[in-house]
Amino acid sequence: MINDTKIVNAGRKSKWTRGVVNPPVERASTVVFNTVKEMNHATANRGNQVLFYGRRGTSTAFAFADAMTDLEGGAGCAIYPSGTAAITNAILSFVKTGDHILMVDTAYEPTRDFCDKILVNIGVETTYYDPTIGRDIDGLIKENTRLIFLESPGSITMEVQDVPVIAEVAHQHGCMVMLDNTWAAGVNFQPFDYGVDISIQAATKYIVGHSDVMLGTAIATQEYWPQLRENSYLMGQCTSPDDLYLAMRGIRTLGVRLKQHQISALKVANWLATREEVDVILHPAFESCPGHEYFKRDFTGANGLFSFVLTRGDKQSLNALLDGMEHFKMGYSWGGFESLILGNTNVGRLRTATKWNYEYPLIRLHIGLEDVDDLIADLARGFDRLNTALENKS
Repeated sequence: MINDTKIVNAGRKSKWTRGVVNPPVERASTVVFNTVKEMNHATANRGNQVLFYGRRGTSTAFAFADAMTDLEGGAGCAIYPSGTAAITNAILSFVKTGDHILMVDTAYEPTRDFCDKILVNIGVETTYYDPTIGRDIDGLIKENTRLIFLESPGSITMEVQDVPVIAEVAHQHGCMVMLDNTWAAGVNFQPFDYGVDISIQAATKYIVGHSDVMLGTAIATQEYWPQLRENSYLMGQCTSPDDLYLAMRGIRTLGVRLKQHQISALKVANWLATREEVDVILHPAFESCPGHEYFKRDFTGANGLFSFVLTRGDKQSLNALLDGMEHFKMGYSWGGFESLILGNTNVGRLRTATKWNYEYPLIRLHIGLEDVDDLIADLARGFDRLNTALENKS
């Protein structure tokens, strides 16, 4: 279990901090050597956190990678300029023409687009599967299945997967397991304790925590780390040390931020559960959320992101709700200090292996660090606008 002491101290080895509290920003492209021996040593150890060339990383990158492996486990952390880059490059590092992958049907939309628009063109086949499939995923594995990709909870609809069971079946067939672990922020779910081979995060979200940096990470077990590291390097992946410095700063407050996001989100979700406008709460801590039992078993906490489905409404009335929000703003992200809201009237368009069974709009919230009573009041006024729009229409 990750505690706040570990979060505060992760990645702060003396060789990175050099006597100060925070590892400093070290910018570099060219690294110079005074002797052939020094250069040969750097070349031979270029994958082992030795200064070799700027794209391989500086002490700032090495400190951040250490911090992430301290938190999530694994053997090493590759760093990318966005969460999507982490997902796509992790997959590309292990597939080839003729391979088959299994992708969870509730994956982040850019992940699905990558499979449908990029992998298909290089001869890699994707089969989407029900996130609640559990042990029955055995029936979808082919002789050429290379990996199974999970995202738990799922994007938008929040289904929690039975990760250890799927990983067990995957390994019985020689398949590797990748997990988008962004929702847990690397601390509320320990992927390598449950059979995951590569854990991926959009560090843009809770790791950075302030909506001002794009960043991705992929952490691998010892078996897969060398290939992930080298192939990501060959595909040109690197990040700004200034962004990494901000991410390290974000890590220091990750524990207290997540606790507050969780407390506020649960208060909002419990209030929503009393409203006649709300049909179902899709929050992993609620029994109404598919996979709630796995959340209780495997996770140590939640965060500020969840969804709910309305009991009535259409695009026009949903727009009336969204357009007048004071504290909730619309934006395609989450994990920062600010509260966000998104509405969706056609969740089913993002599914091919499962059916979306709700008729009315879904709303996804990220509960930020504002006063929770202000957020509830903002939502209450939104429901008033929704109801007025529906009454005027009738």
